[in-house]
Amino acid sequence: MSRFLPAVALLLLEIGLASSADYPFWRGPSRNGHVPEDSGWDGNAWRIKETWRTNVGEGCTSPLVVGNRIYTMGWRDGRDQVICLDLSDGKVVWSQSYDGPRYGRHAAGDQSIYSGVSSTPEYDADTGLLFALGTDGDLRCWDTKQQGKLVWHLNLYEKYGVSQRPKVGRSPIRDYGYTSSPLVHQDSLVVEVGAKTGTLMGFDKRNGRELWRSEHAGPAGHNGGPALIRVENTPCVVVLALDGLVVARLDAGKMGKTVATYPWRTEFANNIASASVHENSIILTSNYNINKMARLRLTLAGIEVVWKKDFVSKVCTPIVHQGYVYWAWMKLYCLNFETGELVWDSPGFSDPGSCLVTSDDRLIVYSGQGKLTLADTAARSPKKFQRLAEQKVLSHTNAWPHVVLANGRLLCKDAAGELVCLAIPVK
Repeated sequence: MSRFLPAVALLLLEIGLASSADYPFWRGPSRNGHVPEDSGWDGNAWRIKETWRTNVGEGCTSPLVVGNRIYTMGWRDGRDQVICLDLSDGKVVWSQSYDGPRYGRHAAGDQSIYSGVSSTPEYDADTGLLFALGTDGDLRCWDTKQQGKLVWHLNLYEKYGVSQRPKVGRSPIRDYGYTSSPLVHQDSLVVEVGAKTGTLMGFDKRNGRELWRSEHAGPAGHNGGPALIRVENTPCVVVLALDGLVVARLDAGKMGKTVATYPWRTEFANNIASASVHENSIILTSNYNINKMARLRLTLAGIEVVWKKDFVSKVCTPIVHQGYVYWAWMKLYCLNFETGELVWDSPGFSDPGSCLVTSDDRLIVYSGQGKLTLADTAARSPKKFQRLAEQKVLSHTNAWPHVVLANGRLLCKDAAGELVCLAIPVK
C-alpha cells in the first residue's frame, strides 16, 4: 500500500469531513481556496445567472454553505446578526442577534472602508454547531439543528483583558477588532485571541471551556483565519499574528507548544493576507514596509526560507495549485511555486480581491466593487493570462468578503452586506 494514502486520510481528519459540494469553512472545504466544482464555462461563454439578492447587514464576513443552507453574519441597528438563508431563494430560515458595536472597542483607523463583523463563521459537521466571532470579541456557539439556539458564549476582550494592538513602526495605530475565523480541530475550537497569555487558544467546542493556550503570546494580526498543517506527521496550526508567523502543535499532550516562529511585522498592523499552506510549505505576503512574498519550508526543527520575492498581496490570500501560486491584488498574478518566478500577470484588478480554483482548472476572481472575472489557470494557459469572461454583479462598496462556490451557486457579498446568488449552468 502506498505510504501516501494514510497521510491523506490523516489530513482529511484534520480538515474535517464535508460533502463534496459544501463550503463549511473560510476558504472552502479544504481550507485552501480549492472547490470541487466546475466553473460553468461551456467553451464559448460563462452563462451564470442571478437567482436572488438580499442584504444581511454590514461586514466583511464571507458566507458558508452547508447543503441548502447559507450561514453568514452582519451588523445592523446596533446588533450583530447570525443568519441562516435558504440557498435556493435567499429567504431567511432563522436568525439570531445580540447587542454589538459597529466597531470593536479598541477600533482605530480606516473606519470609512469597513464596518460590522469581519470574521467568517466555522461550521462543525460532527455536531451541527456554528461558531461565530464578532468584531468586539463575542465568541458564540449556535446550534443549527435548533434554529440557531445559543449553546455557549464568552467575550475575548473581557475574559482575557486583550488590549489595543500596538503602534507598528512609523505608522499610526490600526485596530480593526477581531477578524480571524475560528477553526475546529477535533474537539477544540482554535481561536486567534491575541492575549498576553496566548496568541492562540483552544476551547471545548461543546461548552466553551478553555483547553489550552499557545506558548507564544502576543497581539493578533488582521488576517482571515488560521490554517492546519501536518509537520512530519504532527498536526499543527499556523497563523500570521501581528508580529509574524506562529506555528503551534495540536497533538495530544503538546497542544500549543511552539514549533516555529518567523518575524513578519507589517506597518499599520496590516498582516491581512492569511498564511497559505501547501504540504509542508507556507506562503506569506504583505504590503507596506515588507512588500514581499515568501515561501517557507517547515519542519519540527524550524523554518527554512525557500524563496523571497518582490511580489505582494495586501489582502488576497494566495492559492497554490498544481505548481503555481495565484492571487489578485491590483493585478492577477501567477508564480512558479518552486522558484517564485513570475509566470504571467494581468492588470485590471483592485485592492479588494479573492480567488477560487475550480475543478476544471479555472480561476474565479472577485474584486474591486463587485467584479467577477473567470480566467484559465496556468494548467490551461501556461504562457499568458487568458481572461474568459467578466461581469459586474455588485456596485455598492468594497468586495472584501471572499467569493464562494458551492452546490452549483456562486455567492458574492460586499462590505455593505449586499449578497447576490448566481446559478452556475450545468454542462
